[in-house]
Amino acid sequence: MSAEVLAGFSNDLLYAAMAVYALAMTCFAGELAFSGPRRRVAQEEPVRSMVPVGVGGSGLPEYVEQPATTGKLPGRSDRASRLGRVGVSLTVLAFGLHLGSVVARGLSAERAPWGNMFEFSVTGALAVTGIWLAALTRKDLRYLGTFVVLPVLLTLGLAVAVLYTESAQLVPALKSVWLVIHVSAAILASGLFTIGFAQTVCFLVQEHRERAFLPKPSFMDRFPAAAALDRSAYRFHAFGYPIWTFAVIAGAIWAENAWGRYWGWDPKETWAFITWMVYTAYLHARATAGWRGRRAAYVALVGYATFLFNYLVVNIWLVGFHSYAGVG
Repeated sequence: MSAEVLAGFSNDLLYAAMAVYALAMTCFAGELAFSGPRRRVAQEEPVRSMVPVGVGGSGLPEYVEQPATTGKLPGRSDRASRLGRVGVSLTVLAFGLHLGSVVARGLSAERAPWGNMFEFSVTGALAVTGIWLAALTRKDLRYLGTFVVLPVLLTLGLAVAVLYTESAQLVPALKSVWLVIHVSAAILASGLFTIGFAQTVCFLVQEHRERAFLPKPSFMDRFPAAAALDRSAYRFHAFGYPIWTFAVIAGAIWAENAWGRYWGWDPKETWAFITWMVYTAYLHARATAGWRGRRAAYVALVGYATFLFNYLVVNIWLVGFHSYAGVG
């Protein structure tokens, strides 16, 4: 197939993935809506049946009516569980379509498919979904489905509506093996930070409910306790931190090859370093000062805010050596 056909096929797959993601998000939202403490307990419905008990004086068998069970009526939790399973299946399908779109984009340009902001956004969203699905095989994180698929959909919508760039060859400065090394590490770290951010927000909501002793039923009843959410968010951040560190170091090595210096305080470099410093403070506070709960969560939120600033503001509005967003 020609490059134009592959690029069009990539776009078609991306639109199909977005449609399936939307269906998956609806299922996950339905799972949360139908989950909660007021679940209808599965009951057994009595059915009257005739049971022989012996032979009467007339020589004919005698029967009495006796309750029998026909099985369990589906409860509210059963409906929620089915919706959740369908949501996971749809997310797997969407991930396959999404992956096909990224591969087709790379084949159409004959390079790694993250040479501009559109491609980085699409591949970063793919990383979020892939990491969550991989983690789902080890631990029940289905409660995060809505909060994972929603940012993926928003990112893809932004990429298609605002950041879209035609498939083309790279500018000379990006033609390096370090494009694959540096950017792939940044994409993987961004996926881990995004899931850690989602769990941090859920932790803050759950912790507030627990502190306030809120008895009112809520979809948050489907979530683990606040302490468990805090630990899980920490694990994702701790996993993403060394990968982000590697991405920053790899970027410095690439800068030396491309521009003859390792560091020049370019806006992109500066904000990548700020993000690294905030997450360093987060992990250091937890490891040495024993920070847990809300204080550590707020630092993690600041870290993700600096990441988003680097992703959106620096790439689009701040001019520097890294002005490769491809957005007019």
